[in-house]
Amino acid sequence: MPDPRINHIELDEATILWRNADIEQERRIAIFDLIEENSFKPQRPWDAGHQGPYRLRLSVHDGRLSLEVADAEGQQLETLVLGLGRFRRSIRDYFAICDSYYQAIRKATAQEIETIDMARRGVHSAAAQMLLERLEGKIETDFATARRLFTLICVLHIRG
Repeated sequence: MPDPRINHIELDEATILWRNADIEQERRIAIFDLIEENSFKPQRPWDAGHQGPYRLRLSVHDGRLSLEVADAEGQQLETLVLGLGRFRRSIRDYFAICDSYYQAIRKATAQEIETIDMARRGVHSAAAQMLLERLEGKIETDFATARRLFTLICVLHIRG
């Protein structure tokens, strides 16, 4: 019976050099939410006819995102590699606005926090839409899953 979703996700910890408590919380929430509810259907047929659930491992090497897709038992099915050049500005903007947001929640007014949060959501949504476009024809997914994946892509880019 087809089950087109991710049931396990792993980030390449060697890629992540540093993260603070706020970023660690974002990572935990994104992974939890992603596992709880997602849509993930690779478009390439496999000889074994596997249709989910999937294990996913994300890593970044040489400016490229690697999505290692495996079956529920961990048997490698395929590795998708996406260039991240188009995401650089979105990642940089997302980090900058998140930094502003984390500072604001400690000392700003509710109105200021809401304004920054709206901008943060806007950047996040635009990047998720771009990810959906980059995955087109490779992996069928929904907007909410793309948003959570973009959060995890950002976590992989933290350099300290």
